[in-house]
Amino acid sequence: MKIIFYGTPQFAVASLEKIIENGFEVVAVVTAPDKPAGRGMQLHQSDVKVCALKHAIPVLQPVNLKAPEFIAQLEALKPDLQVIIAFRMLPEMVWNFPPLGTMNLHASLLPNYRGAAPINRAIMNGETHTGVTTFFLKHAIDTGNILMQKEVEILEDDDVGTLHDKLMTIGADLVVESLRKIEAGDIATTPQIVLPEHKHAPKIFTQDCELNWNMSVQSIHNQIRGLSPYPGALTKYQDKILKIYKGYYLLEENTSPGIFEVDSTKHFRISGSNGWYYPTLVQPEGKRKMPVQDFVNGLKI
Repeated sequence: MKIIFYGTPQFAVASLEKIIENGFEVVAVVTAPDKPAGRGMQLHQSDVKVCALKHAIPVLQPVNLKAPEFIAQLEALKPDLQVIIAFRMLPEMVWNFPPLGTMNLHASLLPNYRGAAPINRAIMNGETHTGVTTFFLKHAIDTGNILMQKEVEILEDDDVGTLHDKLMTIGADLVVESLRKIEAGDIATTPQIVLPEHKHAPKIFTQDCELNWNMSVQSIHNQIRGLSPYPGALTKYQDKILKIYKGYYLLEENTSPGIFEVDSTKHFRISGSNGWYYPTLVQPEGKRKMPVQDFVNGLKI
């Protein structure tokens, strides 16, 4: 099979490496245009582009996915199948032209957590399990027929960073398994059936990062884990933004929510509706991330 691969971030690199390692023919990689980054604002290549160049695979970086010259490039490559992972939405003229269609990897057990932030949202909602899904694209986002799925446990100390890496690795293996099935002609798929209990995974906005101390400390803990290491949960302390990345909680009855204090053992804590949350890794406004003890040592109490 001739494959065109679409992707941009590190999450997609693991699958691209696995596809190449298992001997599939990747005739081109499509990724985001280089962007200025860093202090010098030098052009920065995507992780997927770096991987493709390492393997001497041609790279396409269209600004407009409907541009006639881009469509002509794709058609000239005559792919049998396309694989898309962590890339922007494709127009139908792009995803629908290969004979075997376009396969996507999504970081949830579809149809649960359709959308842009499935890893964040699963942790924020306190889920104990999630997974990865391969499916064939169709017009509406994340709605195509399912090819394969693999369940993954969410541990109590998982945050977005650790869960991302687990799903990235397991997802890469699932992509190769799925390609093997397609190669063998075993393309039996399952339509998605949406149930009332299925949740959505919309993009994370600033308001999703703001902590509400009227909530239970369990919910606060899940929100913090679901926003770490990026973009970070935030609150206001002494009229400045304080981001919280890690911590733990202790239950206690009859607490008044929203009290910030340094307790008798010099631990910084904040009260929720049913206990105390103890941050362990924070970032004060305008400063680097630091252990909470460094933050406490610099406080004017």
